[in-house]
Amino acid sequence: MKVVYFHIVFSFTIINFSLGQSIFTINGKILDEQSNPLVGANIYIPELHLGASANLDGYYKVSGLKPGKFIAQFSFIGYETYICEIIISNCDTIVNIELHPTAFQSQEVVVSGGRISSLHENAIKIETINIDVIQSSGSASLMESIALIPGVDLISKSNAVATPVIRGLSTSNILVLNNGIRLDNYQFSENHPYVIDEFGIDQVEVIKGPASLLYGSDAIGGVLNFIKEKPANPGLINGDANFQYFSNSQGLNGNIGLKGSGQKFYWGIRGGIKSHMDYLQGSGQFVPNSRFNQNSAKGFGGYRSSIGNFRLYYDYVAMKPGMTVEPAVDRIAERARKNEIWYQDLNTHLVSSKNTFFLNAFKLDANIAYQYNDRKLYGSEDDPPFKQVDAILNTINYEVKSQLVSSDKSNFILAIQGISQANINQEAPFHVLPDYNLNDIAISGLVQHDFPVGIHLQIGLRFDNRFIFVPEQELAGHDHEEETEEEEKEILEQLDRSYSNLSGSFGITWKIFEHFLIRGNLASAYRTPNIAELTQDGQHGTRYEQGDRNLQSQRNYEGDLSLHIHSKHILIDLAGFYNYINDYIFLSPTSDTTHDGDFIYRYSQNDAELYGLEVIVEILATHNLGLKGTYSYIRGKQKGDINLPFIPQNKLKFDIKWHRKEVWIFNNFYVKIGTGIVFNQNNPAPFETNTSGYTLLNAGIGFSFNLSNQPVYLDIVGTNLIDEIYIDHLSTLKELGYYNPGRNIMIRLKVPFQVLFSPFGSPKPKIGF
Repeated sequence: MKVVYFHIVFSFTIINFSLGQSIFTINGKILDEQSNPLVGANIYIPELHLGASANLDGYYKVSGLKPGKFIAQFSFIGYETYICEIIISNCDTIVNIELHPTAFQSQEVVVSGGRISSLHENAIKIETINIDVIQSSGSASLMESIALIPGVDLISKSNAVATPVIRGLSTSNILVLNNGIRLDNYQFSENHPYVIDEFGIDQVEVIKGPASLLYGSDAIGGVLNFIKEKPANPGLINGDANFQYFSNSQGLNGNIGLKGSGQKFYWGIRGGIKSHMDYLQGSGQFVPNSRFNQNSAKGFGGYRSSIGNFRLYYDYVAMKPGMTVEPAVDRIAERARKNEIWYQDLNTHLVSSKNTFFLNAFKLDANIAYQYNDRKLYGSEDDPPFKQVDAILNTINYEVKSQLVSSDKSNFILAIQGISQANINQEAPFHVLPDYNLNDIAISGLVQHDFPVGIHLQIGLRFDNRFIFVPEQELAGHDHEEETEEEEKEILEQLDRSYSNLSGSFGITWKIFEHFLIRGNLASAYRTPNIAELTQDGQHGTRYEQGDRNLQSQRNYEGDLSLHIHSKHILIDLAGFYNYINDYIFLSPTSDTTHDGDFIYRYSQNDAELYGLEVIVEILATHNLGLKGTYSYIRGKQKGDINLPFIPQNKLKFDIKWHRKEVWIFNNFYVKIGTGIVFNQNNPAPFETNTSGYTLLNAGIGFSFNLSNQPVYLDIVGTNLIDEIYIDHLSTLKELGYYNPGRNIMIRLKVPFQVLFSPFGSPKPKIGF
């Protein structure tokens, strides 16, 4: 922590060197291919959290910029996003942009790869999915909508209890970030959902492959980063109200947000709720206790100036997912919405401060965050105790990162990151994890250079230290089964261990032609054993699990190679990977049993390998018609040809989308239809069984219209329209004989509104809602 305070104080002492710098503007026009103005098109500069919209003439203006090099993103609905580098010297800069129509977006600005850049420039394989795609996907689950990306799947128990899978790795092998802050919500098990929702985010960035270099332990398989929504443009106070209805679960999702911005200060608030009944299978029968309820409140504030950008965020999410387990199934006879028995009560508060200082050639980030997580598990009042688990996890994350731009082509990043975490069990009798303290400290360096021949090179190293201390305490597990007799108390011996790890990455992106590039990456990452793997010794869910305090860190070596071709009418993206893992940690069934006759599952280690292929093809067949096809293949096995658990089925998807800017009284009109063909999984792990393939049919329609000068957006999306009775290989309800959700019709209504409007003499719209 002293390092954090030192860097912040040091930064403030040299801020005065920047106060004398002049301020300039970027301005120009955003037009279509026929040189018509694109009214409402956006320019956004992510590094400054600053943007503007085009007026009736297509004219935009961004003020308050100091000399430097910035990445700018130009976007408009139905058009390909354009990303460019803008250099401001000692005068105002004029940038005129022409956008081209497309049914699919080909690239976005990303922030998860070490620096702000376009997808094409990054040496690490990153995919994005924006909030409009998420909310119009028809999925009741946030994680399920992200699984639209090839190579991303999810382990699910219900719509709410879902865990993402990236290239065959999940739980403690991947990392989930909330705006760059790692989430710690007890995610060592597939029964523990991430306490996060889509309200107030702009897009999700997915790093496929080892990212320990950037984010440390638990990023061995990849990263999901939920990026916050953009601030309002200067001079505006605007907001949006959103409503979704899901026919299958009679689900209701709603959220409303308001945000405003001056030239220097900006702010935003948002609140939302979710409420879903038990979902229906394809057979029409409901799945007992698959209901869930959730609410959230979020806010942010920021200050931008020529010397830096300073932001403060607050997130509160409360989630109550039901648990479809045997004792709940035996007691629930009617479909309902309210959580009454066998449910988790999850509450999380996240406060984060993210600050960026611009110091001539240097940029310094100083970030700190605090997370409070309270996890409770309630059983049934017929089998006391009703409250079975109550644990509080406190986590402090901190980071100081300096970036030196030595030239227009090179930059160097040096970072210090750390975690301080403590778990404290409350009065409930069962402990999902013991009381413990965990501390991380890491230092990393990243060098990036652009060569004149179109080659972008990225090299980095990172050294981590992790310290784990578990005091001697009473051993206690937790059980989703009924307690039948009092068990003898046992003592968990003290555990005091430290782990040191080195990770590295070498990546290159070669732009052979303007629209043709090759990306390659070699990386070595690590993951330290988590607390459950080291200390578990008791019933967890339907299994009796035992840890091993002598487990070593996982070490993986992965190679990625991808080819990307894009033009105005076609996009082809091919990516292959091979991931070899030394000392892969896994939970395996044994022939040993407890006194009650339950089989014991024990954490063990063995070498493993995963390899696969992902293909994306997008074609703009006509000005308004887009075709998209994706394919993902994954294979995972341990040494000795023993199959790894939770390896997704191979999938082939096709989508057709027709869109038009205007149809009768409607704007931004589209119709889409898609199908997903999922193949048999005939390579199950030792405690899995084979899973049959299935085919799903989806379709949707959407448009916007004006109601008394108030724009309204409407989407109607149907998923599993043929009401297929199927079960996915990654569904944990398979052992109970329950299927995945049947037919669902989602209706989404979005109403953006504006309270204040004053850029460049554009007409002031009516205040409406």
